[in-house]
Amino acid sequence: MINLFLDSGAFSAHTKGVKIDINEYIEYIKENKKYIGIYANLDVIGDEAGTLKNQEIMEKAGLNPLPCFHTGGDWKYLDHYIENYDYVALGGLVGFKNPTGFLDIAFGKICDNPEGLPKIKVHGFGVTSLKIMMKYPWYSVDSTSWVMTSRMGSVYVPIFRNGEYIYNENSWKVCVSEKSPNVKDAGKHITTFAPQARDVICNYFKLKGFTLEELASDYMKRDELNIIYFNDLEKTFPEWPWSYKRPKVRSLF
Repeated sequence: MINLFLDSGAFSAHTKGVKIDINEYIEYIKENKKYIGIYANLDVIGDEAGTLKNQEIMEKAGLNPLPCFHTGGDWKYLDHYIENYDYVALGGLVGFKNPTGFLDIAFGKICDNPEGLPKIKVHGFGVTSLKIMMKYPWYSVDSTSWVMTSRMGSVYVPIFRNGEYIYNENSWKVCVSEKSPNVKDAGKHITTFAPQARDVICNYFKLKGFTLEELASDYMKRDELNIIYFNDLEKTFPEWPWSYKRPKVRSLF
């Protein structure tokens, strides 16, 4: 059974100067609802009032879209979503200079109870930074990093230490594509790695059912391996929900 998470595409449309018709978006969801488990509101980048209006339009059409709140928005909108919904998305994080500052405040509100547990589920748009994923109690996240990495000829490989692969540290990004311009540059392509490092990496490929040869020549195989990496990474996280305590602001006086 297919159960998709549907993003409205508002961010991509905004960066390209394209407008998405909300009525067409509503009809698309209704026509394909049997395949869609969760669908995001059609957010209006830079306009939280407009985003909330679209939320209400979609609800009046009989849908239950995932509300979205963005960096730079008035916090009263997030307060509204926390009060009235059980699942909210945070967006605008891609390219944002200080995501932890925004997220500390957001999760401070979301986890505002003695136990520090999230009162609602939270989805992060464009979030696959290990540091950010581990710091906050996300229910779900997404980004295109896995596919962009494979298209650039690389795959994620967890750090190997003391006989095991470690997922709670930043992974290696290993360039394997036979078409890479770095194929002859020392330390920039797997063929130029030291034999011991290459053996560790190729053993990971073997454990996951891949060969270096097919990963070097087939981007779809790289896609698959990167998906497996993130699935394995997810299994290392604590079971949701876990607690978050907003850091106290240090006073100079």
